[in-house]
Amino acid sequence: MISKKRALIYSIILVIVTIICTSMFQITLGNKVIISKNLYELYSKYDKLLGLENVIESEYYQKVSEEDLIDGALKGLFEGLNDPYSQYYTSDEFQTLKEQTSGSFVGIGVYIGVNSENDKITIISPIEGSPAQKSGIKSGDVVVKVNGKSIESKTVDEVIKQIKGKENTTVNLTVERDGKEIDFDITRKTIVTKSVSSEVKEDNIGYLRITSFDENTYKEFKENLSNLKEKGIKGLVIDLRDNPGGLLDVCVDIADDLIGEGTIVYTKDNKGETQYYKSDKNKVDLPIVVLINENSASASEILTAAIVDNKAGIAVGTTSYGKGLVQSVREFNDGTGYKLTTAQYYTPNGDYINKQGIKPDIVEKDKEKQLDRAIEYIKTNKLILHILL
Repeated sequence: MISKKRALIYSIILVIVTIICTSMFQITLGNKVIISKNLYELYSKYDKLLGLENVIESEYYQKVSEEDLIDGALKGLFEGLNDPYSQYYTSDEFQTLKEQTSGSFVGIGVYIGVNSENDKITIISPIEGSPAQKSGIKSGDVVVKVNGKSIESKTVDEVIKQIKGKENTTVNLTVERDGKEIDFDITRKTIVTKSVSSEVKEDNIGYLRITSFDENTYKEFKENLSNLKEKGIKGLVIDLRDNPGGLLDVCVDIADDLIGEGTIVYTKDNKGETQYYKSDKNKVDLPIVVLINENSASASEILTAAIVDNKAGIAVGTTSYGKGLVQSVREFNDGTGYKLTTAQYYTPNGDYINKQGIKPDIVEKDKEKQLDRAIEYIKTNKLILHILL
């Protein structure tokens, strides 16, 4: 009995071939049909795929799962792109992907990405108060093994799947830090992420930290910003250090509240079509400084560039991560899905920052001094404004 999933794959192939057959050159000659070279190669390509599946099922030394073979073939389509951000997901993997932006999941509490300089899977940041942070995991740690097994040649999502598990179970994580391997035994817990926090610093300057851009971030941002404004703050520091990014629409909503009328970001797809994200006239009428570092990525960089390029504020810290690619995520009815890089994004000034990052207006490599430099700038900027007035 053929499985539903396999039947679906075959049906899709048949539809593709049929459509092409009706539009490609073919001649009937007696009892033979002469077809074009392109159509022959199409038949041969899919015939090879199905033929190899039959060989594996009949000759492989162990019993094989038809489901795994088909999933492997679908994953192979995306792996052929050599793009660390594009992937096909099984239903379990896609559920994990959705959890990453929902604000609640079971795990050790880390954000993981691929370092653009060495292509190694790296801890972008542990979630504050998470089991990972409490165990000593730090930003920049390179993941080497999970439960004693090497993760070499694994994708980010495959590593995440190995790290995740049932609540109150333990996972052993081996990381490389300063050239040495360190082992951590970490107990998985339910992680409820709070992506925004705030407080009032010296000289009545508001400090607002955003750790990720997930489904609840914009709501939390508005609540925290409102609380700060009620306290009469005279300036605003937005801390995006170690923020790996997240949902583009959430980032756009936040930028819209901050910068006034202008361009937030624009994207270009493979056809050269451009989509602009604009903001209205409303803005926060305060001096703004954004804190960034080498782990500020994706949506963090979009928000930073929107503020800086629209002259709504400046950036302080170190050059950001450099991820200028946009992914589209789609889910199928059976719970599987995919993530595909579908566009490149550009800052309002037209800069393409992929693998380049954003260089801050004020470079400060000492993490302990970055906030002080931001507060110092706002205090000085306020003084200049008073003199001008």
